[in-house]
Amino acid sequence: MPRHTLYPTASSNKPGRRGMTAACTTAARLLCILLLCTATGSVAYDFDPRPIIKDLALRESDTPMREHPGWAPEKVAVLIMPFDAGLSERYRARLQQVAGDVELVFTGFGGAQLDPATLAEVDAVIGICTPALLQGASEKLRWVHNYSVGMDLCTGATQQQLDSIVFSNNQRLSGPAIAEHTIAMLLSLSRNLPAYHKAQQEKRWAQQLMREVTFGELTGKTMLVVGLGGIGTEIARRAHGLGMRVVATRNSSRSGPDFVEYVGLADEMDTLAKTADVVVNALPLTPATTGLFDQDFFDTVKHGAIFLSVGRGQSTVSSDLVAALESGQIYAAGLDVTDPEPLPADSPLWSMDNVIITPHVSSAGRDSFRRSLVIAAENLRRYVAGEPMLNTVDLRRGY
Repeated sequence: MPRHTLYPTASSNKPGRRGMTAACTTAARLLCILLLCTATGSVAYDFDPRPIIKDLALRESDTPMREHPGWAPEKVAVLIMPFDAGLSERYRARLQQVAGDVELVFTGFGGAQLDPATLAEVDAVIGICTPALLQGASEKLRWVHNYSVGMDLCTGATQQQLDSIVFSNNQRLSGPAIAEHTIAMLLSLSRNLPAYHKAQQEKRWAQQLMREVTFGELTGKTMLVVGLGGIGTEIARRAHGLGMRVVATRNSSRSGPDFVEYVGLADEMDTLAKTADVVVNALPLTPATTGLFDQDFFDTVKHGAIFLSVGRGQSTVSSDLVAALESGQIYAAGLDVTDPEPLPADSPLWSMDNVIITPHVSSAGRDSFRRSLVIAAENLRRYVAGEPMLNTVDLRRGY
């Protein structure tokens, strides 16, 4: 069986972005982002996973699926999102191709939930991992692939499920898009582009705004990436390319790529923050990271630093960030994630001139979407063949 097939995407009429966004629920937020990625244009979908695996250094699990007790692929449920009909059919065709004799049950988008009757019959699910999925699953469930990177919605697993189910997700696949979004916010804040954009809307030739470009050039400045995973690594790569000195923390080890000057463990964050001109939150949400960026942290960070957050909103105490921005301790903030989400209309962050807010969409873009489909299909192939899976997650740790 060939491992890749080219599926060119045809143009089609697509629902408006406003309507799709309004239909989003918390449980389906990643699906909504993926839908927005297909809202314009057309693209050829090559389902060969090898370039993605190589370029983003995707990791295989240590244990092949065939060695997991109870592995017996027979029936897999697949959540199909309502992107254009042509793409849906091509994705279905690729999944059918790699599934072989394994039955696929395709289910439509409905708040990211699968029908209870379907859940009771399948041994694997490609969709969104939620408490409802775990509660309704049968004992024969052995694999769940989460279209989202974040696993914070995948809660309520029993001990038996933690021991028997292999979980995988979209980790690293959205890294390039999120990294570019992060750098875009950094450049915009450092050059005071929001003020110029406001003047443009008011049709003002506001040359006096040049006096407010005070952060300085990025070359030679230090960026601290908190969370040197797939996303953090891509951010670090781009910052280094801009001439920045990059340091980072990670929970697992002190190893890192050549373009990161120093990699510390998680407990070194405050020490490294004292010399950082830019701090990037690229952390997953776990009990240890919840509320991590609080008043104590902002008091510790180098005065006048820029704070960028593309991890999870609950890792930052919003009121403490507001206070740090108001005092000038933090020069500016770029936030793709907030606490809570959506950010309430009365939040002071909305009206701050030195804050950029985007609504948890930094992974948007058809390239991220393409990678998501390719790796979902590749993991199905590996599941059926009993091979090591890609992007496995330790649900006990949350990543």
